[in-house]
Amino acid sequence: MLIAIVDDIAEERILLRTRLENILDQKNVEFHCYEYENGEAFLKASKEHDFTVLFLDIYMNGANGIEIAREFRNTNKDCLLIFTTTSLDHALEGFKVRAMHYLVKPYTEEELSSLIDEILPRIPASEKKLTVKVNGSDLQIPFKTIIHADHFSHMIHIHTTKEKELVIRQSFGTFTAPLKEDSRFFICNRGTIINMEHAVDFDGTMFLLDDGSKIVVSRELCKPARQHFMDYLFQKGGF
Repeated sequence: MLIAIVDDIAEERILLRTRLENILDQKNVEFHCYEYENGEAFLKASKEHDFTVLFLDIYMNGANGIEIAREFRNTNKDCLLIFTTTSLDHALEGFKVRAMHYLVKPYTEEELSSLIDEILPRIPASEKKLTVKVNGSDLQIPFKTIIHADHFSHMIHIHTTKEKELVIRQSFGTFTAPLKEDSRFFICNRGTIINMEHAVDFDGTMFLLDDGSKIVVSRELCKPARQHFMDYLFQKGGF
């Protein structure tokens, strides 16, 4: 579990981290804690780390917690968000960015422990990851962060939710082999695979993805594509 603590007051960050360490160690939960003194530093780090839980102070110098949460939700919709605050004035705005809880300062270790008991069952099982070689180094990409990938000029271009395009040299068949075993993925044509988690719509001939991409489906695959999309929506409760 990766935890981010964002607060412009060092003493508040240390107090929260210390309490989290005590509670999670007692519960035998593996975790790593990262601290950030402002929202901008956190947003930059969030492009490199797939955080599980975010403790975000609302009242900070610079951009406040609500503004940071809005921007963060553009690329991460799954992280469990807990606002740390001195009041509930922004409860409605917090609801709009899908905040799980408000931890009102000053809070006790018992309150935090109860909150952790709510958090742990909501943490999904380990996400599958794809290992690729980028610039000579192995990089693990969580399946859920892959929006789509295209093959051309002997290279695979991987578009991710981290607002990065990764380019690797690999055959399309080798790259797609592990993805095809996951029902989220669908090969649209001879050189493109998409992740249904990021499909917004299918008009019969092309998919619209949540990054704005429009992916054309081969004529012979249009019917299977529609069925795959409908099946995926049904499985996730879209109907």
